[in-house]
Amino acid sequence: MMSLYLPIGAVVAGILGLIWGADRFVAGSASLARSIGISSLVIGLTIVSIGTSAPEIIISINAALKGSGELAVGNAIGSNLANIGLVLGITLLITPIPFKKNLLKEEGLILLLVTLFAGICLYNNFLGRIESLLLILLVIPLLLLAAKYKKSQTESSQTQGKVLLSTNGALFNFVIGLVVLLIGAEFTVWGAKSIAVSMGISELVVGLTIVAIGTSLPELAASTISAMRGHHDIAIGNIIGSNLFNLLLVMGAAGAISPIALDSQVFSRDYMAMAVITVLILLIMACVLRGNIDNAKLPRAAGIILLVAYCFYYLLLWNSTAVS
Repeated sequence: MMSLYLPIGAVVAGILGLIWGADRFVAGSASLARSIGISSLVIGLTIVSIGTSAPEIIISINAALKGSGELAVGNAIGSNLANIGLVLGITLLITPIPFKKNLLKEEGLILLLVTLFAGICLYNNFLGRIESLLLILLVIPLLLLAAKYKKSQTESSQTQGKVLLSTNGALFNFVIGLVVLLIGAEFTVWGAKSIAVSMGISELVVGLTIVAIGTSLPELAASTISAMRGHHDIAIGNIIGSNLFNLLLVMGAAGAISPIALDSQVFSRDYMAMAVITVLILLIMACVLRGNIDNAKLPRAAGIILLVAYCFYYLLLWNSTAVS
């Protein structure tokens, strides 16, 4: 077990570096873009939206370049499971979240369709370049969807104001953020692979668990704080947006760099669990809407259901790992 201390420390340090680096990278990039006349809307659609998924994206690219494609796919699927089961579950325990019917009819439907398409890509236990590039191309309509959110957010200008820096400050934050992101990804991937070797488990399982939960911490912080402050659209929108980017960019980037042969359980166990918990939250939202369409609110009971479902998946994962 002594040999595990260094890899675990590397993963913890790497994830912390990824979170801090992503924050600095977004702040620097947004300020640089603003200084050359790019609008707040465009900044929000591109830099900020994609920047919040930067830890997962950088880890995915790093892992794919090192021949650890399963780690990248595991991170994408595991992060989606954690975002709904853990992040949204905990957020709902803190406070019920109101939502509008359009969230289910539009954004919820898009998440369901993207999840189904991701399943088609993974069905044969192989993620090739063509389907990976198709996943990446689907980011374009996703950014158009984000435009609607940005236009309706009255606080976006205040949020952007926090990251407005001088040109030198913006350039420094951009460079230091990018460097820390790359170093953090290097630490995380090395630590995750070392843990897998030391414990005799697959890189896939490490990606589904340690790395996925670690890279979901920013979503947990953002969603809980937004919900407590009454910014309910941001709380749910953050989770939906993150899950979409995970499937399209994180998984797509890994497969585009190097085609990935996957364990058969990736589809039958992990993808299916992600699809089930995605459908579960959408069904809960539909049931809530049927009861009160004008004042729909996800209750705390929904949070308990999601957390139980997430824990059940972990039991299934570890049981299948122990058997194999």
